[in-house]
Amino acid sequence: MRSADTPPSERPSDDPIGLQSFAVLLRAMNAEFNRIAQEFAHAQGLHLTDVQALIAVLDADRDQEAGPMTPGRLSTHMNLTSGATTACLDRLEKSGHIRRVRAADDRRVVHIHYAQAGREAAREYFRPLARSTDAARARFSPDELHTIVRFLSEMNDQLARVRR
Repeated sequence: MRSADTPPSERPSDDPIGLQSFAVLLRAMNAEFNRIAQEFAHAQGLHLTDVQALIAVLDADRDQEAGPMTPGRLSTHMNLTSGATTACLDRLEKSGHIRRVRAADDRRVVHIHYAQAGREAAREYFRPLARSTDAARARFSPDELHTIVRFLSEMNDQLARVRR
């Protein structure tokens, strides 16, 4: 029998909290998110890259510290050329998902914001996912949810380090 302080690398491969189990569960969740994003992209007449850009814009709108998304930051974030970023933003603007706004203090700077029509389309489409997420959350105590949030935050931090 293994103790609680057994290093993760020494856990058996069928251990439900071992690295392999985590990898399988994270891959499965990522595959489902990708499937849903692809279906949304198709329903909206967009590319999957466009949906990924929308997510980056949405997250930037919520991050007061970083400020609004710009085409340059989006290019860097998504590892796209400036031409590919422009084409993506053109599609998103044409479809009503984003709006471009020139900065008041420097008209050369363009900020990208999620348009209200885009928010409403996404909210309607992803409502079942939100309900499912809420149902899953309801099955955990507040202490468990804090642990889950800590784990997901740490995973995002580690993944960001791998990207650099």
